[in-house]
Amino acid sequence: MNSLLQTLFFTNKLRTAVYHMPTVHDDPQRSVAFNLQRVFYELQFSDKAVGTKKLTRSFGWETLDSFMQHDVQELCRVLLDNMESKMKGTCVEGVIPKLLEGKMCSYIKCTSVDYVSSRIESFYDVQLNVKGKKDIYESFKEYIAVETLDGDNKYDAGDFGMQEAKKGVYFHTLPTVLHLQLMRFQYDPMTDANVKINDRYEFFEKIDLSSFLEESRQTQASYTLHAVLVHSGDNHGGHYVVYINPKGDGKWCKFDDDVVSLASKQEAVDHNFGGYDDDISVKYCTNAYMLVYIKDSCLDDVLDTSATEIPKELEEKLKEEKRLEAQRRKERSEAHLYMNVEVITEDQFCGHQGHDLFDSKKQSS
Repeated sequence: MNSLLQTLFFTNKLRTAVYHMPTVHDDPQRSVAFNLQRVFYELQFSDKAVGTKKLTRSFGWETLDSFMQHDVQELCRVLLDNMESKMKGTCVEGVIPKLLEGKMCSYIKCTSVDYVSSRIESFYDVQLNVKGKKDIYESFKEYIAVETLDGDNKYDAGDFGMQEAKKGVYFHTLPTVLHLQLMRFQYDPMTDANVKINDRYEFFEKIDLSSFLEESRQTQASYTLHAVLVHSGDNHGGHYVVYINPKGDGKWCKFDDDVVSLASKQEAVDHNFGGYDDDISVKYCTNAYMLVYIKDSCLDDVLDTSATEIPKELEEKLKEEKRLEAQRRKERSEAHLYMNVEVITEDQFCGHQGHDLFDSKKQSS
C-alpha cells in the first residue's frame, strides 16, 4: 500500500489531476477520492509520517484486511477505477488513460487461407514472467511469442473449417507511464500454494521497447525507470519498500514506511535483481516485484511540478478538517483536567422520595 501510494504521488501529472477531482461535498468517511487527496496533501505538506487508515476504511476494508498482503495490481485498479470515475465530466477527465493506457492486439491468422481474427484491448499494466527469464527483454519476447495452432489444436475458421493458424499478441500502443508487474508469486501445483520466485531477473534504468510494437507503429518507445517496488521475504509475508527517481535524473530515494533516505543506483536497481549469493549459495529474498517506467519523450511533462497547485476549496476543506481534529485531540488530552459536579440544594434533597439516587434530570422534568 505505502509503496504504491508513494509511486502514484510522485507521478506528478497524476497527482495534479487527483487534486482537481470534485470532492468538496463528498462524505469524508466513504470517499476513496477524497481520502486519496488527503494522503497526497499530507505527503506534500506534512512534516510527520502520513497514515493510510482513513483511505483503507474508505475502501471498505476492515482492520484485519489492512494488514493482508493485497495484490499490488488489485490495489492499483481500485484506486485508478475510483479516480477515473470521479474525473468524468471535469477538467481532468481522461488524464488516467492518457497516462497509463496502452493497447494490444490479440490475433489469430490462418496459414493456408486468407482469414484473420483480431481484437484490440486496452491495458493499464503488463504482467511479465520472471521464472526462467534473464531480463525484461526476454519477458517481452515471450509475451509476444507466436503460438502455432495445428493438429488437434487447429483453429475453427468458420466457413474455412479447421485450419492451421498462428496465434499471438502485439503492442498497438504503449502508455506514457508503463506499469510492469513482475510475476514473483506463482502457484506451485506440487505444494498447492503460491510460492515466491527469487530467481535473478535484470531490469535497466533505460529501456527501448520499439521492437515490440506493431511494425507499422514502431516509433520512439524509449523509457526511463521511475520506481522500483521491492519485497523482502517469502509468500507468507515480508517487508515492502520503494525506490523512486523523482525527477528522472538518476538520483534515487528510498521510501521505507516513515523513513526516507537517499539511495544509489546500485541500491535501487542492481541489488533488487534477486538470484544467488555466490559466496554462501543462498538465494536473495529481496527483489523487485513491480517497475514503473516513463516514456522519455514525455518525462518533463509527467514530472512537471509547476502545475501542482491545489484548488482553494479542497485546501480549505482539508485545513478545516485538520483544525477540527486538532481541537478534538486537545479536548481528549485535557479531559482528565476537568470533571462535572452537581450540587443538590437542601430543598431538593428534602423533596426527594424513594430509595434510589437523586436524578437532577428527572427532577427538572
